[in-house]
Amino acid sequence: MSAPKILVRVAVKEDIPSLVELNYQFNGVQRSKEEVETDLLNARETIVVAVMEKQVVGFACGQIYKSFCYAEYQAEITEMYIQEFARRNGLAVMMIDLLEEIFKSSGVKNIKILTGLKNIKAIKTYEKAGYIQEEELVFSKDLE
Repeated sequence: MSAPKILVRVAVKEDIPSLVELNYQFNGVQRSKEEVETDLLNARETIVVAVMEKQVVGFACGQIYKSFCYAEYQAEITEMYIQEFARRNGLAVMMIDLLEEIFKSSGVKNIKILTGLKNIKAIKTYEKAGYIQEEELVFSKDLE
């Protein structure tokens, strides 16, 4: 049996139906195709997709930001999801590598990834991609 044909690339408009479905699988949030299209085209976020046998099976999102406190631009990989059946094929690291290339070409010198302390599979993936776990706490608050 041959290995599946896999690739990663920047998301395009034709990926919107897949992104809507994958996002729902990922976090249970239902977004319309129109909302996802607006976000895809706004250029505030870079979205890359993982493709296996011509089917979009995952995505990763990243954002570049600038603070007056630092000379360099910073980036964060904010979301990542791959369907269960497509995991363990190297797609996550491939998506990280593509985002890193995009960010580096924009002058970014540091990238952060946040994940849960109990998300052992994700932690191992990020370590495999060369990321180092830091000793920071993340706080959040809903403004409702």
